[in-house]
Order: sequence, then C-alpha cells, then structure tokens
Amino acid sequence: MALKNVIGIDHAVVMVKDLDQAAANYKRLGFTVSPRGTHSAHMGSGNYTIMFDPDYMELLGVLTPTEHNAPARAYLDTRGEGIERVAFTAVDSAAGAEEIRARGYPPVGPTDFERPVTMPNGAISAAKFRTFEWPRAETPGGIRIFACQHKTRETVWIPELMQHANGAKCLKQVVIVSPEPAKDAAHLSKMVDRDVRNEADGAVAVPSGGDRADFVFLTREQLGKRYPGVSLAGLPERGGAGLVIAADVAATEKALGATGVHSAGGIVVPPAAGNGTLLAFVKA
Repeated sequence: MALKNVIGIDHAVVMVKDLDQAAANYKRLGFTVSPRGTHSAHMGSGNYTIMFDPDYMELLGVLTPTEHNAPARAYLDTRGEGIERVAFTAVDSAAGAEEIRARGYPPVGPTDFERPVTMPNGAISAAKFRTFEWPRAETPGGIRIFACQHKTRETVWIPELMQHANGAKCLKQVVIVSPEPAKDAAHLSKMVDRDVRNEADGAVAVPSGGDRADFVFLTREQLGKRYPGVSLAGLPERGGAGLVIAADVAATEKALGATGVHSAGGIVVPPAAGNGTLLAFVKA
C-alpha cells in the first residue's frame, strides 16, 4: 500500500561548498536562479532554487554550523558537492510522519521552518514549509530522503522563475550510482512502498509516484555506458550522481555551448561542471 500523504519527488538537493558561486555557475548553464534564501536560524543554511513544473532543484549551502546541518557538513567533508538528499512532496507532513512510523521508520520531525522571499514586484514575503525525514541512518544509495509540505506554494513556484534559457521543464530521473543497485533500490522501495522496475541495461528504477521523476540506481560503469563521451570525474562509487531533465533540447544546446556534451540522444553537463552533479537534458 503506497503512502497516502507522500507523493512523488518534490525536489533534489545539491549540496554546495560556496552557495553564491554555485548559483553563478548554474546561471551560466542557462538556469533562472531564484534570489538567495536564508533558512530559519536553527537550520543554519541558505539556498537558491531552480524552479520547474511540478518539481525543482535546490542549491543548498551551510551558512552557520548548527546541530541540524551536521549531516550536510559531514557530507561536504567526505563526499564534496553533489546530490545529498531528495524530497518528496508531502500532502500532510504530520500524517505522513505517522505513516512511516507505522512502517517501522521513526520520523525526524515534523519541523516547521520558513525563509524570506523577494517577490518579482520587490515585496518581501515568506516561503513556509513543514518537513519530516526518514531516519537519518536510512540512506539508500547514500542519499537521505525527506518529505516537504509547502504551505505557501505561491512564494516558491513563481512564474518568472520557471522560464529557463536552457529549455529545462521538469525532472525525469534522479540518478544514483551504487556498487549494488538492486540492493539499494530495494531499500528505497521498502521505505516508500513502491515497486522496483528492472531496466534493460541492468539499472533498477523506483518510481516516486504519479507523474513525478523516477529514482534510477546503477553502477558507475553502467552510468558511463549510458552517457558515452561524458567524463564522470568527481562522482563517487555510491551516491547521488545526476539528474535527467526534460527540456527543449535546441534551447539547451544554444545555452550550454561548449559545456554541453552530445550523448545518448541528449545534451549532458559533466559532473565537474555541475557542482558534482551530472545534468542530462532530454527531449521533453
């Protein structure tokens, strides 16, 4: 029985060392990047968002060390930049937390927080969230998962932020490398109550729900075969590796120029150019 209060992937979190520098890099890649947000004091973090429909990417950086961001700091110290966690959309975080508790996963939270948002007309509003996490020791493929209830969608999905020069429209896949793809996929499948799907090249997918992106687990070698000609330098043997993004590929090609590598019928940004994250743009 799938979780009732948790639907598919909401956003992927790319942990970065220098938040402003990462935002400038993603702007160079043709993304429209939100104004910088600063989270509640106990979180000690700041972010930039890259908004799609119905999902998004988040560039996340530590501004002040706190107990809450200790796992993120540990990730940066040991792995470096890259996809550190993935959020599901929570319809109701309190109910969702109880659902996973009933399945044997004591939740962290729910936690309420907010960040100020500068609206297109210059007014200051707030983006408000209620999140909960699966136990932090549960990291299928080396990534943490949590769920995010948006209490103020209108301050997050701002139309002006959803138009990108590189033609990006929505997430199709979150790609996770693992020496044991089937084992890690089965772990996530159990955590979110969704069946796995075996792919022709040996990769294993876990649908996240509805029309949202899939998780895809595969070895580093399999990833290299999927995207021939793309350097995987900087990727670990196990961990978040990349995002497949539905896009207007002609716009992608124009926006990326020499940074984009033609591979697998799309255009790919190597991890070294994407803050530890491979970005594969495919036809929407």
